[in-house]
Parts: sequence; C-alpha cells; structure tokens
Amino acid sequence: MKNKIKTIAFDADDTLWINEPYFQEAENQFCMLLEDYLPQHSVSQELFKTEMKNLHLYGYGVKGFILCMIETASRISNATIPVKFIDEIIAIGNELLQKPIELLSGVSDTLEKLKGDYRLIVATKGDLLDQERKLKKSGLEGYFHHIEIMSDKKVSDYQKLLKHLDCKPENFLMLGNSIKSDVLPVLELGGYAAHIPYHVTWAHEQHHPVLSHGNFVELKSIDDILVYL
Repeated sequence: MKNKIKTIAFDADDTLWINEPYFQEAENQFCMLLEDYLPQHSVSQELFKTEMKNLHLYGYGVKGFILCMIETASRISNATIPVKFIDEIIAIGNELLQKPIELLSGVSDTLEKLKGDYRLIVATKGDLLDQERKLKKSGLEGYFHHIEIMSDKKVSDYQKLLKHLDCKPENFLMLGNSIKSDVLPVLELGGYAAHIPYHVTWAHEQHHPVLSHGNFVELKSIDDILVYL
C-alpha cells in the first residue's frame, strides 16, 4: 500500500467529526415524546422500520430523519398525534441541524501531515446542504482537493467517484468508520480501505463478521494510518 496510494478519501460523519451520538440523542427525545403510545424501545424499533422503508426515497441525512419521525408518530398514534407533537418533532430535527462541529482526536494533525504528499478528498453520505455546512464549520475544507456527497456508498458509487477522479482502484485508499459503506465496496473494486471504529454506530451500518483482506487495515484512531503510509 505504501508505494501505491495517490488519493486518500475520508468519510466525514464519525470519522472526521462527531455525528451519530447527536442522532441518538434526537431519537431518544422522539421516543420520550411518544412513550404514551408505545414503550420507548418499541418506538425506536418502529422508527428504524420507517427509516429502512424510506431509505431509497430520502437517502441519508437529517431531513429524511425528520420525515421518518413524523411518519412513525402518525402510524403509532393511528393518525391522532396532536399538531403540537409534530412541531416538537420538527424542533428536534432543527436542533440536530444546528449541532456544533466537534472534530475527532487526531484529525487535524493527520490531514496536516498527509497534505502535499497525497490528493485528499471527502467521500461521505448525507444531505448536501447539511454536509457542506458541517465541512465549512469544521475548518477542514482547505485540506481537500474534492468533496463528494454521495447518495449511497455501493460499488457503483465508488466506480463513478474513481472515474471522476481519474484514479485507479489500486491507487485509492478509503478511511471510514463503517465496514459496510467505507470498506467492503472499495475492497471489491480492488482499492485499499482502513476502518476506524467509532464507539457508536447506526444499526444500518453495523457489520459483525471479522474481516480479513490483503488490502484492509484496522486502525485504532485516524492517525494510525501514518504508520502504514
């Protein structure tokens, strides 16, 4: 890997900055709001079902999350949910959209050491406006040659990205916190991937089987990649 990599891509949420804990906090608020209709853990399960049903329509991000909360509330209450509850759900979503950007440990130092030697890019899922806002607030924008807000992270999505970058898979390294989204598709293409585990992972992104592959490295933190490069 050391002598092959020319382009390094970074996932954003829970790789560069904190994200999933904020979503879980918002979900907890939503579940508490509806606990008169169902136990909180059941509300959470119903919300996840709604998210999975609508993922192909809404994609990833806060706005789709808000719509899924409203739909779930309507279903759980048999369409009797008070309007004030809908207002509270929207407020939960708006608060989520305005959360501060807190960089994860080692991010700035790692980018500083890699810049100039590699073409650095961001490759992340999510809502376009929200991800652009977070990147701007992060202060990291200047490190990156290209920003790609992806509708999904399947093999075909990475193929399009590599074509746009005019980069061969064997010259590409992806770093992220999701085995499912940031690692497996890249390995299938013949690229390199590094997993940086985060203590909280959305259920949809969880991958439990142990992964062993010649182009894969498991890191403890983002700055560990410097050892391999």
